This record gives sequence, structure tokens and C-alpha cells, in this order.
Amino acid sequence: MPGLRRALLGLWAALGLGFFGLTAVAQEPFWADLQPRVALVERGGSLWLNCSTNCPRPERGGLETSLRRNGTQRGLRWLARQLVDIREPETQPVCFFRCARRTLQARGLIRTFQRPDRVELVPLPTWQPVGENFTLSCRVPGAGPRGSLTLTLLRGAQELIRRSFAGEPPRARGAVLTATVLARREDHGANFSCRAELDLRPHGLGLFENSSFPRELRTFALSPDLPRLTSPRLLEVGSERLVNCTLNGLFPASEAGVYLALGDQRLSPDITLEGDALMATATATASAEQEGARQLVCIVTLGDESRETRENVTVYSFPAPLLTLSEPSVPEGKMVTITCAAEARALVTLDGVPAAVPGRPVQLQLNTTENDDRRGFFCDATLEVDGETLNKNESAELRVLYAPRLDDSDCPRSWTWPEGPEQTLRCDARGNPAPSVHCARLDGGAVLALGLLGPITRALSGTYRCTATNIQGEAVKDVTLTVEYAPALDSVGCPERITWLEGTEASLSCVAHGFPPPNVSCVRSGEAQVMEGLLRVAREHAGTYRCEATNTQGSAAKNVAITVESPPQMNESTCPSHQTWLEGEAAKLACVAGGRPSPQVRCSREGTPLPQQLRVSRQDAGTYHCLAINPHGTDARMVTVGVEYRPVVAELAASPPGGVRPGGNFTLICRAEAWPPAQISWRAPPGALNIGLSSNNSTLSVAGALGSHGGEYECAATNTHGRHSRRITVHVAGPWLWVAVGGAAGGAALLAAGAGLAFYMQSTACKKGEYNVQEAESSGEAVCLNGTGGGTGGGAGPEGGTEPADTAETPAGGEVFAIQLTSA
Repeated sequence: MPGLRRALLGLWAALGLGFFGLTAVAQEPFWADLQPRVALVERGGSLWLNCSTNCPRPERGGLETSLRRNGTQRGLRWLARQLVDIREPETQPVCFFRCARRTLQARGLIRTFQRPDRVELVPLPTWQPVGENFTLSCRVPGAGPRGSLTLTLLRGAQELIRRSFAGEPPRARGAVLTATVLARREDHGANFSCRAELDLRPHGLGLFENSSFPRELRTFALSPDLPRLTSPRLLEVGSERLVNCTLNGLFPASEAGVYLALGDQRLSPDITLEGDALMATATATASAEQEGARQLVCIVTLGDESRETRENVTVYSFPAPLLTLSEPSVPEGKMVTITCAAEARALVTLDGVPAAVPGRPVQLQLNTTENDDRRGFFCDATLEVDGETLNKNESAELRVLYAPRLDDSDCPRSWTWPEGPEQTLRCDARGNPAPSVHCARLDGGAVLALGLLGPITRALSGTYRCTATNIQGEAVKDVTLTVEYAPALDSVGCPERITWLEGTEASLSCVAHGFPPPNVSCVRSGEAQVMEGLLRVAREHAGTYRCEATNTQGSAAKNVAITVESPPQMNESTCPSHQTWLEGEAAKLACVAGGRPSPQVRCSREGTPLPQQLRVSRQDAGTYHCLAINPHGTDARMVTVGVEYRPVVAELAASPPGGVRPGGNFTLICRAEAWPPAQISWRAPPGALNIGLSSNNSTLSVAGALGSHGGEYECAATNTHGRHSRRITVHVAGPWLWVAVGGAAGGAALLAAGAGLAFYMQSTACKKGEYNVQEAESSGEAVCLNGTGGGTGGGAGPEGGTEPADTAETPAGGEVFAIQLTSA
């Protein structure tokens, strides 16, 4: 049964929580039991109670309670009943059974709780003065049990006071919390509320919360001072005057209300706020119906309080006086009457002459002249209102008609204007009506645009006749216009570039345009001395000069470049008379000429023009004729050209041409072509001794050839432009027997001769700059070879070593010694 199961679960929950003390079942043979014994039910809820006994055969049993029942279920030793709409704070149901002539009983306890569904905050005052206390009161009707209830009063999210009602009787329901709070400025617009909490968590239930609707508090502060009212003491009918009402010490000033009124006329003020200050500004307009004494009132209201100020204002009417002329415009010499009048209470004065009594007019008669034209008349009226004297006036102007006059003050006889800025040319004539003035050049040329803003140009200079005309006549006058203008330096009077010829006479003069006539001076850049008069032109006169023209209207400056030109000139430094070329290279004659403009130099040989650039050969050596030309003349020079060329070993031959037998003699001849002449050097095979050289090293000879004389010989030719070499191979060969016997018999002699030859080579050949490197391999010292350079390469000729082999050219500068190391 679902209901019964819920009743049993409720019973066990109540037992576990221990909300109330439980009565233990009597330890008797038979007993009655009620479950749940103690229960907490939400008001209006329902509950199943289970009544049971251990009596084997109870006679009867039942459940006594005042609560409403909804259903009952029975068994032999039990019954279950559902109680509904439980509202009483506390009830005690009784379970009983009749067993063996005894009555068995079990009592239970059922209590109800009610959530804080209604949390009410008592309404706040409409306005609360700052600095005074107000009451916050919160009421939570019916909620309980009260002992589990907590109430909190809040300002926004801030807790003001919190109270718990723990310890109250279980049957107590509902709660009230009241607090006194001091109103502050910052409380204006703050929300106050109340929060209720019913905490049934100790009884196995939850925490039930609810809050009241927030109530907004409006606080205010109103200064005890009265508003300050600024208003006119007198207000004329139909006029508008500003009225100001100000009050300080308002909070919040934006909530204040302002009432402004003049008599029974309410005004519409504009409100201006600045901090705690308020200013109301309105325009007061008086009508004829309000004439007399009136009150101006200002009332400032804030909260449920107000401050009021009143001022007296007198509304009056004072029309302006009336000034009339019998004729406003008359010809010269006619009589005019002027009248000044006002209302009955006002006293009038015409040009300082007062009326006899208030309300009476004043008159003046005048015989007009030219000087009365545009004469003004002044009519003044005074009125006393509320102890204050008021003034109003009126004016009028008389027009007198007369013929034109051209005075020097209004139309000068001589005008001087600067050129450029726009000006207004005026030639004004007196007269009424205003004359028209026309100025034209006497020669019938230009007409001046009088009275119009326009540019002043030098073309306007001249004499003009000005005629002024109106209906009364005309006037004529001649005027002269002079236009001054700043200097100008143009290319005609002052060219940007001037050319002088050296040795002639010249002067630097620049003509400037301008009025007054400008003064012109020219100074060389970087110098202070002004260039004046004739001078003998020299090259140092060339340069840039700054010419400046000055007059009263300004100045103008211009740079003038002076160029000094001269005829062509050539000398040894610019066109040497002896020049050297190198064969095979591109070359041209090194001839330039001085002079301005730069001369053109042309060179020829035997009448044939020399190419601009040529590949040099030996045939180019010879004498050339060079001519320099510019617009101012010519200059000529004769130049001798020498052609040098790199060395070439033209011939390398052996004599005899074939091989040589041991003990025989042979000669090597080396011939070289070069300019400057080449130096000849040789390189012999390692170990070759007893080598002889000719005085110019062109011939190498060997007497008594040995096997060590066989091998490759190199001849090198060197000059300042390079080096060239060729090689030839010499064979020393004979019968084997002769070689063996000769070698055995002459071994000792050979050794001795070798030692002597080595000494000779070191003592004599070294003087020529030769080194035998192979000998240095065994002795640890270098052996000289005569020569100014060394080289490698080449091989034997096709005829067994007597054919020379060329090597590449090697440039050399000065004496060069080469050391060749051979491998062991």
C-alpha cells in the first residue's frame, strides 16, 4: 500500500531526527504502537498513521483524532488511516486495542509548519527628511513554527538588522521585526526590503526563504533660508524683463519644484541646477491691465516642505516722445519748424530747451544752410514713477539740398598708391542729394573705378579730371595719380648669365624697373665689396654675383653668373712632348688644353687624323701634331711617341745541333726581342757544372760535357713589361764501354773537378744571380742561378732535345731570383 509505506517512512524519519522525545514501548507481554509517533507536516498537508499491536487476538481497536480522515485500511492486529488537510499547530492522536481485558494505548504527536509565503514590509514615508529617524517594520503572518524563523531587514543588499526567534513555543506562528533607521542623503532612491528564512533542515526538511517587495525611500534636505528673488522694481507695460529665483542647500535639487508668478500671471521658468543650488529664470511681460503695484512670488517646494519669497513690482506705462519736422528735406535757405511733444505727465526737452510745464510741447524754427544738412535734433522726455525718474528720447535728421563741393580733404589733388594690394579709390563730393563722381584721364584713356575695391597697377598712373554732379549743380577738379611699385630685375636689364673674355675690359651693371627709381648694387658671393666701374677681366672674376635693387616699395635680388672665357693653351704638363705607348694596348695621345669653353684637341700624323683610340703597334712610333681649338683661338704642339713592347725569346738554338758526346763541347744561343732591351737569364739541369756565360748572357757554353750536363735548359728574357722564356733539351751520350772505363778511371778526378766547379759556380755564378737548387738538396744550401726571374714548363723538342720550347710571358719589375726545388 503506497500510503502505508509513506506513513512508515515518515515514522522512521521522525525517529531518526529526534524532533520530540519518543515514549518507549512498555516492556510488557502485549503493547500497542503508533507510527509515526512524531510527525512534522506542512499546513494543509496529509499523513498516514499506522496503529498496531502484538496481541494475538485483540477484541477491538481504533485511532482517536480530531483531524479529518480520508481512508482506513485494517488487519487483525493493525489499522492504517490517512489524515488530510492538517491545519492545527499541534494534535495528539491515540492508538488503542482491547486485549485480555486490558486497554493497550500509544500516543503520537503531529505538528504543522507553514512557509513564509507572505513577507510584508510596512510602507515607507513618501518623503523622509535627512537626519531624522524612520521606522522599518516587517511582518510575516502565519509562518512557523516561529522558533525556526529568522527575519532580516535590508538596505539594497546590505543587512541592517537580523533576528532569529529560536526558543519560541512550538505552537507560535508568525513574526514581526521593527527597526529605527536614521535617514541619510545616500539613502535617497535606496530600496529597503525584508527577507524571511524558515530553517527546517534540522528536522529533515529544507530551508524556505522569501522576501518582500522592495520599497524605495526618498530622502530630502531643504535649507531653512528663503529663496533669493532678483526682479526689476519697475516693469513697463509691454516690455520683457528677466526674473531670477535662486536657493541653495537643496537635496536632491532635481526633485524640487518652483512656482513663479507676477500677480495672478504664472511664469514658465527655466530651471538650472548646480550641485545643491537651484536657479529658476523666467521672462516677465506686463500688460496694461496689470498697471500699478503687483507682487512677484517665488515658491520652492521639496518633499512636503516649501520656502517662499515675495517682492513688490510696479507696472507702469510711458510712451516715447514725438519729434516732428515741418519738412524733413528742404533746399538751402528755407525755414523749418521742429516740434517735441509727450504724454500729459511727462516733461519734454528739445535740444536742451525744456518745456514750461509737463505735458506741453517745445518748438524750434531754423533758416537752413549747407551746414544744417544731416543735422540731428534730440527730443527727451522724463517721467517720475514710484520715486524713480525715467527717461525716453527720440531723434530726427534734417536733410538740406545743395550743389556738389569737391574739397581736398574728400578728393585730394594728388594720390600716391603702392602697386599690388587692392585699394578703394575715393573722390568724394559733398552735396545733397549725394553727387555722382566720374574721373577720366585727360587724354581720353582710363576711367577710375571710384568706390570699388580693385588692384592698383602702374598703368593707372596719370592725371584725371573728376566731375561731381547732382540735381543742384556740378563741380570739376583735376587730380594726379602716382603708382609706386617695387623693383624688378628682368633678363633684359639684368641677364642671369654673362660671359667675359679674359684680358678685355668689362663692367657688371644691372638695370631694374621700379618707382621710385631703384638703386642697384652687385656683390660677389662670399664677399662684401660692391662691384663698380670698369675692370680688366681675369679668370678670378668668374663666379656668382648677387645683384639687389631697392626702393621705398621693397627690393628684388637676382644671382648673376659671370663666366670668364679664354683662348686654348697647351704646355708640357697638359700635353707632354714625349710620350710612351705599350704595344698591344689601347692608347691615345695624352693631350688636353686649358681654356674656356673647353677646347677640342685633335692630333694627326703626316696629315692623317689620329683615331680616338687605337691598338698600339711598333709602327705607331713617330711625331704627331696636336691642335687645340675653341671660339677664342688655337694652340699647337708637336709630340714624339715611343712604342715599347714586351720581351719575346725569338731564337734558342744549340751548337752542335744534335747531342754531344761525353767530354765534348756545346753552346746554347738565346736571342730576344724587347724594348726596353731584355735581360737574359738561364736555368740549367741540376748538377751541371763548368757552365760559362757571355757578357750579356745571350750565350751559354760548356767545355768537357759530362752526363750531368744533359737535360733541359731554359732561357728567359725580362724587361719592365714582362717575361718570356723558352726551353731546349741537351743529350750527352756515348759508348757504354767508354763510359764505364772513363767513369772508373776518372772517378777521383771527377769528384775533384766537381768540388772545384761547385766552388766556382758559387763564387762566380752566384754573382750573376743564379741558384742551382739540386745541389742545395744535398748540401742544405741554395745555389744561385743568374737571372731576374724563373719559370717552369716546356718539354723536349721533336729532334731529341735540341728544339726550344716557348713559355708564357711573365711580367717582371726589377731583378727577380727564382728557386726551383726538385723532389728527392
